[in-house]
Parts: sequence; C-alpha cells; structure tokens
Amino acid sequence: MNFLVTGAAGFIGFFLSKALVQNGSMVTGIDNLNEYYDVNLKKSRLDLLNRHQNFIFHQIDIADRKAIKKLFFDNRFDVVINLAAQAGVRYSIDNPDIYIDANITGFANILEGCRHSTISHLIYASSSSVYGANKKIPFSIDDNVDHPVSLYAATKKSNELLAYSYSHLYRLPVTGLRFFTVYGPWGRPDMAYFKFTKAICEGKPIDVYNYGHMKRDFTYIDDIIKAIIKLTELPPSPSGSVESAFEPSPYALYNIGNNTPVELDVFIETLEEILEKKAVKNFLPMQAGDVPVTYADIDALTLKTGFRPETSIKDGLTHFVSWYKDYYC
Repeated sequence: MNFLVTGAAGFIGFFLSKALVQNGSMVTGIDNLNEYYDVNLKKSRLDLLNRHQNFIFHQIDIADRKAIKKLFFDNRFDVVINLAAQAGVRYSIDNPDIYIDANITGFANILEGCRHSTISHLIYASSSSVYGANKKIPFSIDDNVDHPVSLYAATKKSNELLAYSYSHLYRLPVTGLRFFTVYGPWGRPDMAYFKFTKAICEGKPIDVYNYGHMKRDFTYIDDIIKAIIKLTELPPSPSGSVESAFEPSPYALYNIGNNTPVELDVFIETLEEILEKKAVKNFLPMQAGDVPVTYADIDALTLKTGFRPETSIKDGLTHFVSWYKDYYC
C-alpha cells in the first residue's frame, strides 16, 4: 500500500513510518521540521527512516495550501495518516496563532486533499485533551467533550468536527484517534517523563504540578503503533458508524490509551528506581489548561481490533532510559 504520513519526523510519525516501511509499504513522509523542540532529534529520526528505499521525505508544512494540493496531485495515496500538529497544552496559551495555522488550517488542507483524491482511508490524530476536566472516568468516546480547557484541546475537538463533516458530505472513510500521554524512546523533549529524566540525571529539580496529585494514562509507543497499524486495515463503513440526522457516515473515533492510569508520585518513584537516583522535587500548583487525571476507556478499540496494551510503566520507562543514556550520555 502507498501511505502518506504527515508529521513523519515527529515521535509517533517516526515509529509509524518505520513500522509501515518494514512491513513493505511505500511511505511518503512530510514534516515542516519546526523548532518547537530540538530539530536535531527530528533529523536523527529522519536519518533512520531515509535508510529505507521505500520511504520518501518532503519538507512541507500542512498549512501551506498550495504545497499540499500539489502533493496530492502528484501522488496517489491509498491511506493518509495525519499526525502533523502543533503539540503542547501549555505552549498553546501563549502561542495561539501557531495552533490555528497547524491544527485547523493545516488539517483542513489535508481533508481537501483527501476529498479530491481516491484514498480509501484517512486516519488523524486527536487527543485525550478534548475531555477537558471531565470528572467521569474512564473517559469514553461517548462522553460530552464540549468544554475544552486549553486552545490545544479546542483545536483537536475542531479536527473531530471537521473530519465528521467531510466524512458525511463526501463519504470519506475517516478514523480519529484520541491519544493518551504517549511515551518511549525517541520521544518529545517537552514531555514530563523526558524532562524528569534529564533533570534527575543532571541533579536538577523537577517541577511537579498540582503538588503531585495527578494521574496519567501513560501509553507506550509500541502499543500505540500496533493499534494504528490494525486500524489502517479497517476503514469505517456507513453501516457501523455514528448516526447523523440524514444517513450513517463512514466515520469512527477511538481512544488509544493504556487503560491504567498511573499516579505521578508512582511514576517518579519508578523513574528514580531505574535511574538509581533520587529526584529533587519542586512542588507547584496546577498550570492553566492542565487536568488532574486522564484515563482511557478502550472498549470500542478492543472490540474493533482485539487490541490490548502490553507494556507496563516500568518496562516502558526502562526502554526509554536506556535509549536516553545511549543518545545523550
């Protein structure tokens, strides 16, 4: 199959592209290589991908309408997986324009490209952030998500609405994925587990928000990739999708999480054990846009694909720390 993966130099995009080319598929990867975090890390990921003959990379910003239109005109993709986005809840508070350009305008460009091509399936990244401060746990895809508490979350909710509209209007098979705190080797340096590891190794204090009263459904990267690969082969059909006011649309939405939230203090203790070094903790109040708990109900995903996460937090962090020391130390 011929895949387009946007955000291919990103964390999930890198692992997904690698899995697809190793399975024998042709992958065209695009990324704008922005400076939100270390560009050299992104280039290192691309260096590994470029070793595969069936991977092609183009430096393209999905917000560039003309470039995306030309990309779809020049290629015939079977499946499009949109992982390109401006990430980060806290960063969105001070940099709203970047999120509008990448997450809304950029995604609209991808939808238009898919609409005017012959793709069989569009898969796109949403986020557990859409649940906001939902007090009902675990978070279910049937829950109301009309109260995002950050601009980042609002843009992801907008993606879901746009995707459903295109699915309904143009009979475009679309699957949305609400990711829950993805972690692992080659991960994003702006994520807490990455910052904690760096600080503990350097003997510096770590910032622990909400005074440590947080829970996260940490999900290891290999489990995420297994779920996505399964879903590439299962485009939604009108007979098994959300009902609209008129007729069923080929649209599906899933949580992808570990289904086992971990308390922040347990997470830090596990990291300390692996690093064999104690953390110096700087306790702080909750940051704007943050939430105290995330917890994924993955019943719909399991029913559809048979997927169950397999990686424990200790095993996942052990793999990450091993990579971190090898890459940075």
